[in-house]
Amino acid sequence: MSARPKLDVDRSRERLERLGLTYAAEALPGAVSTAVKQSVAPQAFLDGLLDVELDAREERRIRTALKLSNLPTGQTLADFDFAFQPAVERSRIDTLATGAWVKASETLLIQGPPGVGKTHLAVGLGVKAIEQGFSAQFYRFDELLTALKADAGLAPARLRRKKYLNTALLIVDELGFEPMDRAEASLFFRLVTYRYGRGSILITTNKSVRDWSELLAGDEVLTAAILDRLLHNAHVINIKGRSYRLRDLEQTLGARTN
Repeated sequence: MSARPKLDVDRSRERLERLGLTYAAEALPGAVSTAVKQSVAPQAFLDGLLDVELDAREERRIRTALKLSNLPTGQTLADFDFAFQPAVERSRIDTLATGAWVKASETLLIQGPPGVGKTHLAVGLGVKAIEQGFSAQFYRFDELLTALKADAGLAPARLRRKKYLNTALLIVDELGFEPMDRAEASLFFRLVTYRYGRGSILITTNKSVRDWSELLAGDEVLTAAILDRLLHNAHVINIKGRSYRLRDLEQTLGARTN
């Protein structure tokens, strides 16, 4: 009975590295050892090694995309307190978490008073979108308005390269605290018009859409044009509940008095 040929792990590892399969190369010695001990079939060994490479690359992609998205950290759908906020239907959020609305370039409006979890839901859905392979970009509305003003004079070719235009999901947080003047409203209209049918927008706001005219320089015609685009194929979530921040404050004060 002939002896098995000696495996040159170092040579194979070097070749994997030259091919750019760095995670598989790192895992190779351990995978070979396990395969020999457990008599793993060649096809299963290869599939396992490729799974290591693919899983590590996906983890790196998600980590990089989250960093580039400017999404606040520490807010996911998994830690959203649905019990405290019964106005938010968990089944509806689970449906949105599939990302189908992002793929269809639809809009999501999350309306409600301060502190009810609008931003938390927006960030959590942004994280889910990134995990599913979509790009996402998070702006507080004042930050977005600053960027729009700075880029107002750019040529269309350069403007289209801006993240707020070319990302799959644009998240705009806290619209409604300060009214826009006519120039700002026009820039916002340009943004909405460009993204209409090309990419999704998620907006959190403390204002009902019926009050948007006062936000948009009192221009009812411009308001109607913006809402016509935003509300076509849109999902709207209205949250009428207690403030998480007030709850936490009450708990803190209660603990101090006990």
